[in-house]
Amino acid sequence: MIRIGQGYDVHQFAEDRRLVLGGVEIPHSRGLDGHSDADVLLHAIMDALLGAAGLPDIGHFFPNTDDRWRDADSRALLREVGSNIRQHSWSVGNIDATVIAEEPKVSPHIAAMKSAIAEDLALSTDRIGIKATTNETMGFIGRGEGIAALAVALLISDS
Repeated sequence: MIRIGQGYDVHQFAEDRRLVLGGVEIPHSRGLDGHSDADVLLHAIMDALLGAAGLPDIGHFFPNTDDRWRDADSRALLREVGSNIRQHSWSVGNIDATVIAEEPKVSPHIAAMKSAIAEDLALSTDRIGIKATTNETMGFIGRGEGIAALAVALLISDS
């Protein structure tokens, strides 16, 4: 049996925060506002994985009302999600994701992002697709107010 899940996340920019996307710190004048490190890409991927497994979203597992997750490293959360889906007898077939941002330029960091995600989920990088696009200067993303990410994940039953 196979299942497909989709995920979406968005965060606005904030001063005095580091920018982390796909588990990679990216040099930029602003980071993203959020309870954890606000890694929109990993958050979208986690929701896609959890959704495909029929499990609740990341807010259920890592609520922003719980101080244990304040400034949490989303790579650690991704590893926990990976462990959770394996405990429910699922393996990741592949992940495909898109980062939507006017700034900074994301494409130079895609290989590092794929490596980080592959390491955390024990996958080969060829099973992870990451693309970057802009919002063509439209809306809050187009005005440079934040970043969004979309992800889909294919899970394969181990049973």
